[in-house]
Amino acid sequence: MFGTLLMLPIATKSQIRLNQVGMYPNQEKTAIIEGTAKSVTIKDATTGKKAAVKPRVLRTATSPWSKKLRTVIDFSTLTKPGTYTISSGSETATFTIGDNALRDVTAATLKAFYLIRSGMPIEQRYAGDYARPCGHPDTEVLIHPSAASLGRPAGSKISSPGGWYDAGDYNKYIVNSAFSIGIVLCSYEQNRGYYDGLSVNIPESKNQTADVLDEMMYNLRWMLTMQDPYDGGVYHKLTTPNFEGFVMPTDCKQQRYVVQKSTTATLDFAAVMAQAARIFKGNKDYPTFADEAARAAIAAYGWAERNPRVLYQQRRLTDPAVSTGEYGDFNVTDEWYWAATELYLLTGDQQFADVIAKNQPKRFSAPTWGNVAALGTYDLLMQDKSLPSPLGERLRVGELCSGMGPGVRLLSYCDSLIATTKASSFQTPCGNSPRDFGWGCLAETFGANGLTLCIANRLTGDAKYLAAAQQNADYVLGRNATGYCYITGFGTKSPMHPHHRISEADGIDAPFPGLVAGGPNPGQQDIAEVKTYPSKQPDESYIDVMQSYASNEIAINWNASILALLGWIEAAQH
Repeated sequence: MFGTLLMLPIATKSQIRLNQVGMYPNQEKTAIIEGTAKSVTIKDATTGKKAAVKPRVLRTATSPWSKKLRTVIDFSTLTKPGTYTISSGSETATFTIGDNALRDVTAATLKAFYLIRSGMPIEQRYAGDYARPCGHPDTEVLIHPSAASLGRPAGSKISSPGGWYDAGDYNKYIVNSAFSIGIVLCSYEQNRGYYDGLSVNIPESKNQTADVLDEMMYNLRWMLTMQDPYDGGVYHKLTTPNFEGFVMPTDCKQQRYVVQKSTTATLDFAAVMAQAARIFKGNKDYPTFADEAARAAIAAYGWAERNPRVLYQQRRLTDPAVSTGEYGDFNVTDEWYWAATELYLLTGDQQFADVIAKNQPKRFSAPTWGNVAALGTYDLLMQDKSLPSPLGERLRVGELCSGMGPGVRLLSYCDSLIATTKASSFQTPCGNSPRDFGWGCLAETFGANGLTLCIANRLTGDAKYLAAAQQNADYVLGRNATGYCYITGFGTKSPMHPHHRISEADGIDAPFPGLVAGGPNPGQQDIAEVKTYPSKQPDESYIDVMQSYASNEIAINWNASILALLGWIEAAQH
């Protein structure tokens, strides 16, 4: 992939909103037309002939906050693969139908992780025009005073190479890395056959391991270097004191540090290492990793038991002060739950089952870096048949409807999402409340909830959940209030100026393909830099300019959530 520069999307102002990337023959197909549609026509884009389908008006819908009127058009009976146009009045939009509708965009969201690797040259044979020299080797990182221990005093040097740049900046964060890998591995473990066949042309592609696992391994190896070997605790992040400017990695000059160990980072580390140890067990390309990761997970969990509430508070860091991304979190219940879940699945040890029971959430909520409980619930439910008794018996699918346990809470949550679709302006189970929009909403609302709906479909076999997950994907891919496909390099209108240092500084007009924008954010925390947004409406509060870190930044957790969703949807079609 990406041997040559991708064609730039052509920005349009079409009043027809629909998935701009691709639809499957048998999925629900919906277009949204701004205003009232008097007539709608679908034609074969090649021949110009009318398609043998009569588009159906499902309803007109009024936005609950902007009061804009929209017409919801259904054309699900069109199942023949091909490229088509849909027209209403003077407006026309193009769409495609195919068996592998989301394969390319899924591959791109995975390949983006290679493009943001730290500590190695990004080569032309893998990256095409996006090749660049090695930046941030991180072989001489200083121990910040907040991270000092008897074995590693302040100012001593460690080597912590590799990993991914976290977001628009050049730092590396354990909390977000663990979440990102955890959600991707969940999707992988339930769809191994699909991911094993998804090759994206990275340096490891010729080995026997799926590219998605190779890519996760690149960051897992870095994470292992962030554990203090003297006590098992894990540093919260590897960072410069301040954010670098919008320059290339090789032009960065600030000293880099590992800073304070935290309970949240250490438990997240323990969780994802235990999860990875289970998945990589017996892997021929990484034969020692599973044992190494298991030992690291247990050591980290032990440190957390001895330090159950060491919270990361950046304002207290001095010599030097640190002002980069905080990933602060004052509730560790969800981290205990996820870590205990993964260690229980790995070891079967009753002590972890007891911690699961003690910290099990009373209600389900979609996973985010700051609330990782759902990652534990996902794996408990999907792995239930392999769980030792008695915990496994309490989680059997047959008991999900008994009113007890995490399964029924997840299904009830999904049903509540789907219930909002019937009045939705965009025929989606998410995006129907102002609360659905904010920092990273495309991943944390649409992506994470979409993945939850996929889990519900797998648990129950009920097709309504997969259909709802596809509706969320359609929103991200263009069927939304702004008309953007929010993944760079795809669709007829996608972000060209994300808040991403390399994409801004590399001299190439197009940003890295496959990056997921944060999305509409009515908080507009960057208004001082952006100056003005096109709208204050919750679902339209997005602007494609580099300065907009509140709506247009990219981040590994956002890419991971959308990759997990799109990969699952793709796998479900085959």
